[in-house]
Amino acid sequence: MNTSPSLDLASREEPVFSQIVQLIQSSRQQALETVNTVLINLYWRVGEIISRQLESAEWGDSVVPQLAAYISRTQAGLHGFTRRNLFRMRQFYEAYRNDTIVSPLVT
Repeated sequence: MNTSPSLDLASREEPVFSQIVQLIQSSRQQALETVNTVLINLYWRVGEIISRQLESAEWGDSVVPQLAAYISRTQAGLHGFTRRNLFRMRQFYEAYRNDTIVSPLVT
């Protein structure tokens, strides 16, 4: 029976190959978690700014759609910062700003 030399090599090296695949998967997971953490922090901070501006009466609710339009106009290709989502960021901040566990985790 003739077995391919490359198959024999792959069989012998499978533990090392598996280790490398595990490293790749682990690193991908860490990257996704890091991205999610950074995005949550961004949404928190944007929500905080909007909330404070509205609370101090420096802004009215009509300013948020203007902010959404400004972001859309100046940041071509950037998605997710619509009027609706900006208000959600504000709600996220306001819902958890006094939470003794969530607030320090985000900031």
